Amino acid sequence: MNTLPIAPIVRCRRAGLAGLILAISAFAGPAPAAAGPRLDRVNESKVLRVGSPGDYRPFAIKSADGYSGHDIDLIEQIAKELGAKIEYVPTTWKTLLPDLQADRFDIALGGITRNAARIGVADMLPGYAPFGKVALIRAEDKARFTTPDTLNQPEVRVIKNPGGTNEQFVMANLKNAQVSTHEKNAEIPALIAEGKGDVMITETYEALHYARTDPRLFAAFIDAPLTPPNTLGFLLPKDDADYARVMHFVWGLLEDRGVVKQAAQKWLK
Repeated sequence: MNTLPIAPIVRCRRAGLAGLILAISAFAGPAPAAAGPRLDRVNESKVLRVGSPGDYRPFAIKSADGYSGHDIDLIEQIAKELGAKIEYVPTTWKTLLPDLQADRFDIALGGITRNAARIGVADMLPGYAPFGKVALIRAEDKARFTTPDTLNQPEVRVIKNPGGTNEQFVMANLKNAQVSTHEKNAEIPALIAEGKGDVMITETYEALHYARTDPRLFAAFIDAPLTPPNTLGFLLPKDDADYARVMHFVWGLLEDRGVVKQAAQKWLK
């Protein structure tokens, strides 16, 4: 007969209930690990809070009917895998990272460029939609803007939105141009088309979208972008490794099932 457990139990009788619990735990094995606090909150509330500026076609645009776009289709599939409903939280490009760090939402999307500055303070899901910076101009100006240097002239009026990588590009590379700021990114293409500005610096897919939908506009530098290629990605907080691991896993499922490819075929062609 095996008598190994006797000594611990005898000690437990002397130590009382607390000792008995410790002894039983020792033979029962380690307790199951708890999930991180953000993952626990999403699992318990069944709500995934999604932040988006909602002004960047074709990735995420807010209208009277709600949100739509490439990224919206994908986040709906992610929420479905988590068994959660989506609560959209408005944000801006200027406040995107501060709002994420202030725990206003659990994930951010809507055409967010993957770069070292963002990944240095947050996490990002794998990249999608390879792009470069291009210029949205009027179709009648195609012959006027043919090289990067032609954009950086004193008579050129550039309109930028604040807080994102497009603004960073403008401030670093178009210092000789007349630069103005317009808070609502989705309104800038119409300003260019109406002649209230000459150039909007944006990414491949946004420029192509507006050039397709408004014949007054033209997407310049599509074949030779102004920057090296990059990708977009969904932005995550860094405060819960369990949550991040689950989100990366779910994204992998969507890629394996062809969902990411289907979204690209629907919105980016």
